[in-house]
Amino acid sequence: MRGGAVAIVGGSIAGCAAALAAHRCSAGAIAVFERAGKELRDRGVGIGVHEARFAELEAAGYVDSAAPWVRLTRRVWTVRDGAAERGRDIGSQPFPFRGYNWGSLWTELRRRVPDTVDYRTDATVTGVEPDADGVTVQLADGGSEHFDAVIGADGYRSVVRTSMFPGLAPAYAGYVGWRGTLDDVPAPGPDGDDAHVVGFPGGHCMLYVIPGPGGSHRLNWVLYATPPPEFELDLRTPTSLPPGRVASALTQYLRSLVAEHFPPYWADRILGTPPESTFLQPIYDLEVPRYAAGRLLLVGDAATVARPHTGGGTVKALQDATALENAGASGSDWTEIAAAYDADRTAVGTQVVALGRRLGRAQVEKAPDWAAMHEADLQAWWAEQNQGSDQRSGFGGHAMNRS
Repeated sequence: MRGGAVAIVGGSIAGCAAALAAHRCSAGAIAVFERAGKELRDRGVGIGVHEARFAELEAAGYVDSAAPWVRLTRRVWTVRDGAAERGRDIGSQPFPFRGYNWGSLWTELRRRVPDTVDYRTDATVTGVEPDADGVTVQLADGGSEHFDAVIGADGYRSVVRTSMFPGLAPAYAGYVGWRGTLDDVPAPGPDGDDAHVVGFPGGHCMLYVIPGPGGSHRLNWVLYATPPPEFELDLRTPTSLPPGRVASALTQYLRSLVAEHFPPYWADRILGTPPESTFLQPIYDLEVPRYAAGRLLLVGDAATVARPHTGGGTVKALQDATALENAGASGSDWTEIAAAYDADRTAVGTQVVALGRRLGRAQVEKAPDWAAMHEADLQAWWAEQNQGSDQRSGFGGHAMNRS
């Protein structure tokens, strides 16, 4: 990348990390095109980062402890048990994660991007056109600019990926995630906090505390369930569900599900979350043949879309950037850079997507009878479903340390 001009389409966590990677490889000019017209720090949903993956990324220089986070130590699985306020715990597992607010982690990464990087907001890229000596970026305002290479960090509806692989798009998994954050919850104790999973017929809900503004804390939650057939949702084309008739009706269905199947304590917190702090996220997955083709490269969800059950989406985006930095530092031209980057990441992306599908089937599509489970049942079921976070590739993300 030395001396070359690099464009990065998308300025979220993956885009900021890619910009940092390009800068460290001495790219001559770096431009980031972010379609949002305002800062992204206001996004308040939660993300989790496995402690072992954090240590690797910290050593690589992409994260540190400056961004606020909550220490999570256990994951407790719970079901409704009559009128019992908190239901019945069916088991627990070690859960060495850091709970982050998406916006605060983005803010920390954005701070690391040097001022020499041309970070543009309200800049929508409509297409990219490779040629013999680079790539032309087409903009929604009618303008165009030429670069030596383009990195797609533009998420699951990536324009860059569409140019590389026309007709390839994320596939709807058949269920949705209903997400929300509840403000002003108690701060965790000095030893950290538990994450919780509420199991119900046909799905589950993950809940954990994350930092909020001004030193406060929020309860972050995401509920996965399959919509009943009468909703007739056509989600084959990647989309979101903004407020409206379908989204409102589906939300009402999910609220009724919570009221019927959740322990009262957790039901009160889900149902007490303000509507403006909730949204519906159809679940998709996608794997790509290659992470790089010519002068086009992909990072984050622009490359592979894995279901959130893997607990490693943000980790993978940051690891993509570290692999890009390594490829850029060692490659003498774009052909070598693309080949090295592709060799490092494509197989990893495929493994992560496969894990997400497996965990999605186990926890939503073919969810067990949670209420019939006890500790030994839960541990045996979990061991059967995933490789374990102490393996190189498993829940919590893929280990970069090859030893």
